[in-house]
Amino acid sequence: MTAAIPNRNPVKGSAVLITGCSSGIGRESALLLARRGFTVLAGVRRDADADALRSLNLPDLVPVCPLDLTNHEHITAAVEFVADELRRRKLAGLFALVNNAGGGQPAPVELLDLERFSTELRTRVLGSVDLVQQCLPLIRPARGRILWIMTPALMPTPFVASIHACDFAVDCIVRTLDIELKPWGVPNVRINCGGIRTPAGLRTTGDVETLLKQGPPERIGLYVDALRRWAREMAEFDRNRTDPAKVAEKVCTALSAERPKRRYSVGYMAHAARLLYTTS
Repeated sequence: MTAAIPNRNPVKGSAVLITGCSSGIGRESALLLARRGFTVLAGVRRDADADALRSLNLPDLVPVCPLDLTNHEHITAAVEFVADELRRRKLAGLFALVNNAGGGQPAPVELLDLERFSTELRTRVLGSVDLVQQCLPLIRPARGRILWIMTPALMPTPFVASIHACDFAVDCIVRTLDIELKPWGVPNVRINCGGIRTPAGLRTTGDVETLLKQGPPERIGLYVDALRRWAREMAEFDRNRTDPAKVAEKVCTALSAERPKRRYSVGYMAHAARLLYTTS
């Protein structure tokens, strides 16, 4: 067997696995990196999304499907597929893992749909850790790095606990990994995203209306005024959201840097939210 060729250039040909590439930040990042010379392994859950990526005819864009982070077997099979692709391309290892998949639901904690919340926790926290555990043997040989797409507002904020609770947990995991993986030179990098124009983000107002219609009548009335006021504020926020292509550029910057920063901020209100967190 021909020996794997170490990749000394941090861009050309370097292999990157990205989760959540069906739309939004994940898809924009996958396309940009593939066009800039990375080998992109783009994780998606559905065959239709994998076919849509293949139809772009980008030779360095390789769908990884199915990859549902709530499913341990999917993760194991996906990592095996990635390892095979690395061998096929004679790459020494996986240069980067970009943890991006996730969503969330707007609701007061009292009215959270626990099944949806459980799915989010398994996707953003448990599934991401599972993926990191299985990818690290591939990342170490490449002296690679791990990127985490997350919000900067790591503070209690009404009606988005399902999102920010995951980010509190992820923030702790990222900081801990950065210490534990230092002997192997594997940095963990946070891409702190403010308001980004993604399908999930733009569903907020509609999700609130659904909650108001379907929530338990004896409890939803306690929150109706606050939720409607918040939905109006979010509608204004939505008009100022940043294009996900801007996040893709930050991801590319973090991957192209010989020594990446441990945190990058991008998107509407990202810097302000980060400042509020650090001064609270």
